Amino acid sequence: MNLTIVPVEKPADMNFVLGQAHFIKTVEDLYEAIVQANPAMKFGVAFCEASGPALVRSAGNDPALVALAQKNAMAIGAGHSFIIFMQGGFPVNILNAVKSVTEVCSVYCATSNPAQVVIAEIDGGRGILGVVDGVKPQGVETESDVRVRRDFLRTIGYKL
Repeated sequence: MNLTIVPVEKPADMNFVLGQAHFIKTVEDLYEAIVQANPAMKFGVAFCEASGPALVRSAGNDPALVALAQKNAMAIGAGHSFIIFMQGGFPVNILNAVKSVTEVCSVYCATSNPAQVVIAEIDGGRGILGVVDGVKPQGVETESDVRVRRDFLRTIGYKL
């Protein structure tokens, strides 16, 4: 078994969702779920087929985001994995819709942080072992940090 670390390549502030599903129609069902959950959001989805022609299948409503998803899906190359890049929304806007897609087995991460995917490769196949999302904690929040957190959530409209 070979272990590989694959960095997710993206603009610094761009959000993405990385997960695993199980069927060729995943890409179309994810497209529909995202559009229904947040019609104004721009996105690109890519899905790594794990048998047959073993292609990266893709969809989306923004060609640049579709291309970014395709590039990262090829680099990760893990069977039945999918990646979604988005603008004009956050993972929290679509995450429940994504998780409710019948083919979706799991979600590894939903973040805008720098992320690295830990890949295992055996006999020509690849699988995701996990994701390193962001950096390790630098300490415990203070009362000042709590105020900043609460103010931020209200500024972006997630709390009243």
